[in-house]
Amino acid sequence: MESSNTTIKKCRLGRLRKPRAHIPPDNEHQSFICCLTGLYSCQWKWNQRNTVERGHWCCGAGECTFFLLVCLAFCLWFIFLYLWGEIKNDYHSFDWYNYGNFGFWFHWSTLFLIIAAIIFSYLLFLLILAVCLISESQRLYLHWSHKIVMVFALSLSFLAIAMVTLLWSKQWNTFCLSFQVTAPFLHIVAIFIMILLAWPVALHFFWINNKVVQVLIILPYLAILLFLLFIPLGMYSPCILEKGALGPKPSLIGHRGAPMVAPENTEMSFKKAVAYGAIGFETDVTISFDGVPFLMHDSTLKRTTNVEDVYPKGSRQLAAFFPWEYLENLNSGNWFFQNRPFFEMPSLSPEDKILARNQRIYQLTDLLKLAKQENKFVIFDLYRPPKSHPYRDTWISRTAELVQNEMGNKSHLVLWLEDLDRSTVQNIAPGFQQTSGIAHPVKDLQKRNIVKLNLDYREMNRVDIWKYARANITSNFWVVSEPWLFSLAWCSGAHSVTTDAIHSLGSVHHPFFFLTPKEYRSMWIVTDVMAVLLIAFLFSIHWWREVGRFCCEGESHTTINSDPYHVSETELGTMPTVV
Repeated sequence: MESSNTTIKKCRLGRLRKPRAHIPPDNEHQSFICCLTGLYSCQWKWNQRNTVERGHWCCGAGECTFFLLVCLAFCLWFIFLYLWGEIKNDYHSFDWYNYGNFGFWFHWSTLFLIIAAIIFSYLLFLLILAVCLISESQRLYLHWSHKIVMVFALSLSFLAIAMVTLLWSKQWNTFCLSFQVTAPFLHIVAIFIMILLAWPVALHFFWINNKVVQVLIILPYLAILLFLLFIPLGMYSPCILEKGALGPKPSLIGHRGAPMVAPENTEMSFKKAVAYGAIGFETDVTISFDGVPFLMHDSTLKRTTNVEDVYPKGSRQLAAFFPWEYLENLNSGNWFFQNRPFFEMPSLSPEDKILARNQRIYQLTDLLKLAKQENKFVIFDLYRPPKSHPYRDTWISRTAELVQNEMGNKSHLVLWLEDLDRSTVQNIAPGFQQTSGIAHPVKDLQKRNIVKLNLDYREMNRVDIWKYARANITSNFWVVSEPWLFSLAWCSGAHSVTTDAIHSLGSVHHPFFFLTPKEYRSMWIVTDVMAVLLIAFLFSIHWWREVGRFCCEGESHTTINSDPYHVSETELGTMPTVV
């Protein structure tokens, strides 16, 4: 009887020992996994967990497809968000384009940026949940509500990228330009992401028993990692150069004056540009019906004047069909506070607000007097009058004569941009500095006495600025308002830039993202070495865990076979119940 009791006690102890290997994790960890599963799959109960068995994949074919679609949507929205963030320089142009289509002013560009950031954050959240579940050996099941939103986000990403490509394709040049500045730092971010992904990749590599699946897991990861480790060998950035090779800071030309701190193309705007250190003014010139050149960017007066209040029937009429006696009665300042042309605008003092509200349309002759007095350059786009306008055929000669008479012995301050009838203008005013908006070959420009290029900033990576500089042809890029773009122009050797943000670029005293070759090499080598060591360490942890598991399984098997008191589950089932 005593021997029987001993046997039963040992059986009970053996039965108690076995379940301990399956005791659930501590409550905090259990709650964490439940939270991950609930957020990703909307399964909040502990018994709804579905742990991946050893040797099996983390999800079925259908769920794997949805996970890949989430990754694709995330990548596309990352590309769009990065693109839209980098083209902030042109938000005003985008909003102005939509104003022409819809008839009212709204910051559509900022709205699109907010929407893109929200969708990107949502997809990033789903990816983080999925990676955490995979790291916890949990089977993936994306809830149907997430699937619907994800498919909608994926479709929207295709639409957004297609719209940019079809309607605003030049912005992809900005996208490429940005990499010349940000690539060295994006490389570090990409390496850091690969380090974070090393844990789930290593976990599943050692978890799966199928050799083919192991290869499918490890090869893409290693390929991307090797690409990132060695991509700096083929990377080029104008901002990576020796300190002695950095040229002088580009001069600033006020685009329609200082349009972020005063109404554009007004006397206040140009005087603010002078106060902020501009070397010149850029503007747009329209000729009135009675032959008075005045400053107006739009073809109508609706956006920048109160023409709807003064002449309601003339709000849609072309500005060139108004005589000056009508134009001089319009207010050109109140719209600045009603529409807020830029989303980020510095605050004005009470005195400046009063002054801005009382601005009028500015004549070209008044601007020339200010430029002559302050010794500033003047460059302008001259708009040809529409059909049936009395000065449609004499607009160039009339304007050239007026400018020459006004500037007198300081005609060299005029950068003449209009290419039509250039020879006529050179005869009227030989002192003008002839400027071209196209980067023709150097010999062609020299034949036409061109001394300056006025180029779209998107052509910065296509034009050899130093080649033109050696031929005494300087380069100006428009419109450059973001610090990173201004820094790129500085490192590329631009002589000047036309800007909306003269109030902020004037305080930039050193290019952003500037690195010497030695600093960049050190940053690259340290990043790559640390990445290799950390990734190898994470893989080694999983390898040692596998070695330990095999050793434990072998030891457990040996112990079971050599234990004289071990009772199998079959034997336990046949034993009588003891009360």
